[in-house]
Amino acid sequence: MNGRIGLIVVGTAAALAAGCQSVRTTESGVVGVEREQTMLLSSREVNQSAAAAYQKELREAARSGRLNPNPAQLERVRQIAQRLIAQTGALRRDAPDWSWETNVIGSKDVNAWVMPGGKIAVYTGLIERLHPSDDELAAVMGHEISHALREHGRERASRAVGQGVALDIIGAAVGLSGLGKDLSRVVLEVTVNLPNSRTHETEADRLGVELAARAGYDPRAAISLWEKMQGLGGSQTPQFLSTHPSYATRVDDLRVYAGRVMPLYQETQRRR
Repeated sequence: MNGRIGLIVVGTAAALAAGCQSVRTTESGVVGVEREQTMLLSSREVNQSAAAAYQKELREAARSGRLNPNPAQLERVRQIAQRLIAQTGALRRDAPDWSWETNVIGSKDVNAWVMPGGKIAVYTGLIERLHPSDDELAAVMGHEISHALREHGRERASRAVGQGVALDIIGAAVGLSGLGKDLSRVVLEVTVNLPNSRTHETEADRLGVELAARAGYDPRAAISLWEKMQGLGGSQTPQFLSTHPSYATRVDDLRVYAGRVMPLYQETQRRR
């Protein structure tokens, strides 16, 4: 590396570091998720890009007749979403006021996701192939909503864009074409197409069972859901969960944390 490029690399690293901030996106909750996160992008710009990407996904689904194809499924999913969303304030105060949207997309894929800012999609394949109870469907949706509450998409997009900025600047210095950055595409990729990290999955698992319990859904359903998913086997493993942690590790962890939030669930049952 020559001196000029070395200076650019150092300068780029300093600029990126200056733009980063460490944040606590959520309360720790009963489950105790307390990790600080490093963000390069603001919530505002990520949420705007997520909203644009979500509307693009909905338009494509509508053009092919796959947007909300079954009114009964849509009503069921939206009712569960409403109960979960109503409890998000326990984990972050601003979340109940997000511009939440919930839709069902016709697809054989066993999948669900929530984009930054609360843009929810559940695929018909998840409902029709797993046949989840309401508690189990709430486990899936609570997990995905927890990714949004923790702003895992923003965290991953920050990392991706930060790397892209550095590469663009270094590439320009040596005469290479810029890589280009489309934040909506980045948000779509990290939310829908790419697997989450072990850390992100574990955080979403733990906060997800707490959110479900607070909404009056049995948190132990996350375990029976995993058993159904394991039954699909091999390449049929649902896309909305990565392969890490391992099945056994994940189920053991869910048992511990479902047990920890059982008093929250039991309290909701007493109030009924």
